[in-house]
Amino acid sequence: MKSNSTKIVIKEIRFGPNTDEHDFQFKLKHAIGFLQEGAKVKASVFFKGRSILYVDQGEKLLLRFAVELEEYGRAEQMPKLEGKRMMMMIAPLPKKK
Repeated sequence: MKSNSTKIVIKEIRFGPNTDEHDFQFKLKHAIGFLQEGAKVKASVFFKGRSILYVDQGEKLLLRFAVELEEYGRAEQMPKLEGKRMMMMIAPLPKKK
């Protein structure tokens, strides 16, 4: 039974609240690769110091990230603020036979 179980791998991708377009696209490519391998992706926005004022900007960033990854995975958990981090989980779509 133990040998038949699958290990769930979680890869994390971190953003800042003011992440630039090129950095966003670069991290998006990595996330697509992780989802195609079958790993879950944990996307998070880290707020340092006064950047906590931009919570809405961080949420928009994560939602856009989820929309861009729609064909590779689905959002398991919507963006949620925990302390100075806003996190979101994206699970890969099941493989088609």
